[in-house]
Amino acid sequence: MAIVGSLREGSLNRSVALTAADMCGPGTELTIFEGLAGLPYFEHDVEVAGPPASVMAFRAELKSADAVLITCPEYAAGMSGVLKNGLEWIVGGGELVGKPVAVVTASPATTGGERARAWTTETLRMMGADVLPESMSIPVAGPKMKGGRVADEATLDQLREVLAAMARSAAEKTALAAAEG
Repeated sequence: MAIVGSLREGSLNRSVALTAADMCGPGTELTIFEGLAGLPYFEHDVEVAGPPASVMAFRAELKSADAVLITCPEYAAGMSGVLKNGLEWIVGGGELVGKPVAVVTASPATTGGERARAWTTETLRMMGADVLPESMSIPVAGPKMKGGRVADEATLDQLREVLAAMARSAAEKTALAAAEG
């Protein structure tokens, strides 16, 4: 599963997620969660009373995913508000506990959105996610895209490594769960 932390149709981070979905080989599928904009603002009282259907659908997709790719822009030196809101809805649900998660940030800046990646990683670790070290930042990302996809070969190679790490980690966790019973 992929979560794009930007709602902009032509965002660099959406291009990364679309490219990653295109790169998946046989037996592997990466679906992009399209409901982030439909999640209401997190409110603890609503969560306690019973989350709305959009939140329950988000949680169900996360629970069924073997691994998660989060692509995120950097806003005000951190992750986007829409991504933060989505993550807040799953803090108490445990859907990411022990789940392999890779974080990729793409930015027009020379830093590649590194502060957003660090903040997102810290939040995910606090939630119990298994954030993969193969996560990456893509600096000066605009020229590395063409036709809504990543076109730069070096960046594609790094993205392949991220996807391979996600697949390896998901397979290891599945095998461990099967062995445990």
